[in-house]
Amino acid sequence: MKHSILSKSAVSLITLSLLTAACDYGSSNEFEAQIDELFSEWDSPNSPGAAVGVVQNGKLTFKKGYGMANLDYNIPITPTSVFDIASVSKQFCAMAIAILADRGELSLDDNIQKHIPEVPDFGYLITIRNLVHHTSGIRDWPATLALGGWQMDDIISFDQILRFVENQKDLNFQPGAEYTYSNTGYNLLAETVARVTGQSFSDWTKENIFDPLGMEDTHFHDDHQVVVKNRVTGYFEEDGKYKSRPNGLMALGSSSLYTTIEDMAKWAGNFESGEVGGSEVMEMVNQRGVLNNGDTVSYAFGHGIGEYRGLQRIQHSGSWAGFRTFLVRFPEQKLSVIVLSNFGGFNPSGKAYEVANLFLSLPDEEVPEESSQSTPNSYEKVSIEAEIFDSYAGDYELEPGFILTFTREEDRFYAQATGQNKVEIFPSSDSTFFNEDVGASVTFHRNAEDTVLRMTLHQGGDYGAPRIIPLRLTARDLAEYCGLYYSSELKTFYEFSIQDESLVASHHRHGNISLNPIRKNRISSDTWFFNPVIVERDHNDQITGLRIGSGRMRNVHFVKLEDGDFEKY
Repeated sequence: MKHSILSKSAVSLITLSLLTAACDYGSSNEFEAQIDELFSEWDSPNSPGAAVGVVQNGKLTFKKGYGMANLDYNIPITPTSVFDIASVSKQFCAMAIAILADRGELSLDDNIQKHIPEVPDFGYLITIRNLVHHTSGIRDWPATLALGGWQMDDIISFDQILRFVENQKDLNFQPGAEYTYSNTGYNLLAETVARVTGQSFSDWTKENIFDPLGMEDTHFHDDHQVVVKNRVTGYFEEDGKYKSRPNGLMALGSSSLYTTIEDMAKWAGNFESGEVGGSEVMEMVNQRGVLNNGDTVSYAFGHGIGEYRGLQRIQHSGSWAGFRTFLVRFPEQKLSVIVLSNFGGFNPSGKAYEVANLFLSLPDEEVPEESSQSTPNSYEKVSIEAEIFDSYAGDYELEPGFILTFTREEDRFYAQATGQNKVEIFPSSDSTFFNEDVGASVTFHRNAEDTVLRMTLHQGGDYGAPRIIPLRLTARDLAEYCGLYYSSELKTFYEFSIQDESLVASHHRHGNISLNPIRKNRISSDTWFFNPVIVERDHNDQITGLRIGSGRMRNVHFVKLEDGDFEKY
């Protein structure tokens, strides 16, 4: 599903008296049994799980762990277990930038090259403000490094990420033209903090944020060999078994913050007290980004600002190496919920909102009259014959370069959007399917000949997509795509060849990637960092190169080498 399209939940009308009543919490002890029930599936000595914290009026009033921090040694999760909170780390980096801006040590409108001259000149001004709000056009490093040959369980150092930026040839878009989430932008912010202060980013944040708040078990992880007491292991599930996920990432600023429920409660409380930063910084970190055309984006300084059932909510999620994390704050109600999990299949945001609902005392949501006759948004699961889905399986193009791919694995159905993870979808009828976690459903349409040639995505609106009819190419037709392709930006090669009458791209680390020419000059694949592939040709219609993208990474150029050119590299 296209996660960047926000689903618009039905919003209840809430009176002022109800808003006031929402602040009159019940005790955490009153809700302990209900929270236990919400996490009962993970309250086991045989599975990973989660730690949960509830902060009311600046105080940690509920904290508990469920499941195991380490399955090898039977170590349970507790409120003092240390998790990698992944992208929830970004708000700490943004706070560092805001503090330095408030002190006059940098300006949000500084050219990033002022502080990091190694960043290439792309012909446009890239400001610190652009990086904070994900409007810089800098490519996201996960997909780009993967295209270059990195595996996500490699040791990925901060220096490697910075060198990748130094070698970047083009931007995804003109700075300020659009919002596209970029971890790389936050890595550059962390390096800016180091350059401006003359300290390492880890040391500066410890001295200026963590120590003043008493966050004794929190640090930015800049050395993968360092010992971390009470560290939690991340897990995923394969063939019904839990497996540990290696974690060698040191992506300072965008990720790699190690912390606990107890320390995160102190952080959540700081947004009310302003102990670190002060009132002007607290106001600054709630400033949302503005695009060149004047549109305001929902992203502020490391968190998303929006509404939940009529209440203002501020949130951010994290996902890396088996860790799934979430912090949501309701500033008017002085309520925060923290959920940290060490299982890749866990839904921390869903659980956090279920916990929040216990404390917010909100009325039942009403369904607007206009949607009462609309079936695509119904999330009631029904049973269908699995073979029905075979007529739907395939690729559908929502917009140029953004494709939804539907597949069946026995009696389970899946959807995968360009550059995103595969998600399971469930039938609500024999032609509609949904995933409630992302608030989306799809409807497949049959024509008079009973053929499915289009579908509609229902997610914050209705978005039609035609079915892509694959080209029927013979091995002789495919031969023109064969050859060796090289990226000077990533210093890597892919060889296109025909194997078993199909086109594949071979890489020395990734092996073979199956390719599917869907148009003469557009190729798709089921590999997350290799879709779409745009074919470039000269005036004689001969292939000269490729531009490969994936969601937050666009148009990385590969030149097709002539016979004998390989020796040049």
